[in-house]
Amino acid sequence: MTKWLQEYNDSKKGTPASVKKYLLFYVLCIIVFVLNAWLRASWSPVAFIFTNSNHTTQIQPNVTVLLWYWPFNQVEDLHGDVCWDLYRIPRCRVVAERSSFSEADVVVFHNRELVTGKEKLPLELPRPPGQRWAWLSLESPANNGDLRRFAGVFNLTVSYRRDADVSTPYGKLLPRASEEPVNDIPQNKTDLVCWVVSNYRRSYRRSKVYQKLSTVVPVKVYGRWTNTPLKPKDLLPTISRCYFYLAFENSISKDYITEKLWRNAYQSGAVPVVLGPPVQDYEAVAAPHSFIHVDKFPSAKVLGKYLQKLAGDAERYGKYQRWRREWKAKSYEGWRWVLCQICVQYHSFPRHKVYADLAAWDGTATT
Repeated sequence: MTKWLQEYNDSKKGTPASVKKYLLFYVLCIIVFVLNAWLRASWSPVAFIFTNSNHTTQIQPNVTVLLWYWPFNQVEDLHGDVCWDLYRIPRCRVVAERSSFSEADVVVFHNRELVTGKEKLPLELPRPPGQRWAWLSLESPANNGDLRRFAGVFNLTVSYRRDADVSTPYGKLLPRASEEPVNDIPQNKTDLVCWVVSNYRRSYRRSKVYQKLSTVVPVKVYGRWTNTPLKPKDLLPTISRCYFYLAFENSISKDYITEKLWRNAYQSGAVPVVLGPPVQDYEAVAAPHSFIHVDKFPSAKVLGKYLQKLAGDAERYGKYQRWRREWKAKSYEGWRWVLCQICVQYHSFPRHKVYADLAAWDGTATT
């Protein structure tokens, strides 16, 4: 720099054009310095855009998602580029070290540990500007506890519900590739209706429907309630021997459709008899003509008679399985998948959204 100053001073003795040359150089230096400082300060929220004569490419910056504690203490491996390696989701960094709090774009808190008092929100820590706090729960409102204490705390909801900021359902349909073989529907069906249940309470609607249905048709029941638990490897093969599976939810609430449909029924080859949210909620996510909803029948007796006739008519029963030619069911993939989904939608989140009444959104206020 001293050399350039000397040359600049010498240039004063020269022509006016020489003076302009050195003045222009110093102006450019100042512009480069200011621009570099601005880019460094703005790196995290800025999406850089590169343009050439053919197209424009927008590259979003990395997103860091911090899980404050593992739900139900179910720890999963976060080493490496998890979201890319497992789900081909780019520029998504998922961590579980609380030391990363100051650099996290999103901090995720699982509801169960908060409402039971096992964990607490780090309200004493200063939240970095732009950081979002996400409320995570895959439980129904009846099991979410009192959420009124969280008024004005969270910016995002992560839930099975379709209207959540990050929707992470228990399962979904995927189109079947044309060359992908369709698994044959098991033909060794020996039971008309079966049900796997561990948490049995007489007050539940599903228990009342079961009691009435079992007086009309035989229902084979497995699970801790009947002291016949099934090992994970035996679950689907056992259900596959049944024409129908009772995919009865323990709570009746919006969009609450669990693995009872996606894994137990769909992946076993049994036709699901569902009880849960309204028919419209099932129709919005399930395969057409792939399930039988309890609410479409005036009584359990009428439902039972229908199941008997359907099982005895191979052509009619087969219509409930035709969806498998075009679709396949994929069930819930674990907490890493849930966390990575945050990055997929991160750049579309509203900047200043806050849930002033989380209980009202979840429905616990009326549960």
